[in-house]
Amino acid sequence: MRKLAATAAGMALALGTLGLTVAPSASAATPCPSGAVCIRETNGSILNRNIFYSYGAHNLSNVTGNRVLVNNQTGGAGFQVCYGYNGGGGCSDVMRGVGESAPYNMTPINSVVLVR
Repeated sequence: MRKLAATAAGMALALGTLGLTVAPSASAATPCPSGAVCIRETNGSILNRNIFYSYGAHNLSNVTGNRVLVNNQTGGAGFQVCYGYNGGGGCSDVMRGVGESAPYNMTPINSVVLVR
């Protein structure tokens, strides 16, 4: 048992020395409900206030830093991120398809718009 623990510790040290990190598994992240767009926290969780079901603009509050958006809408619906409140101030292209986005720097983002 000690040999196994020492081997595991040695492997972890070697990986750390190489600058490698192991990403948390997808199952560790909170799932986004069907029909919604969600903003994932940096720890993988999703707060109730960051789950959006209805089409239109949703203003954000205290959402900063790099965040992943999850599109779990059905029927090909998409979303945009916008610099201003109420979907104004310039927006990204509409992103469609179910799945996770690349991380966005949400600090300048003030709203998310769900589109058909």
